[in-house]
Amino acid sequence: MRLTAWVRGRVQGVGFRWWTRSRALELGLTGWARNTADGRVEVVAQGTRRACEDLLGLLRGGDTPGRVDVVVERWSEPKGSPEGFVER
Repeated sequence: MRLTAWVRGRVQGVGFRWWTRSRALELGLTGWARNTADGRVEVVAQGTRRACEDLLGLLRGGDTPGRVDVVVERWSEPKGSPEGFVER
């Protein structure tokens, strides 16, 4: 599965992308996390549905750097075959 999540709150400049990358790698996911111009972080993760759901739960869980106000998600079929999980 492919999870695309947009995370809004105080998530830029607080280590949020690094934290997301660490959690994604622990779950065996590939993809990336990047800052957007409007202050959100976009997370794209590919792997099993269960692992993607686990990451989504962590993003919403309240134990992240900064402050997460809302997470909007979109599910789709995997695209390409990214290697690892990177901060963009």
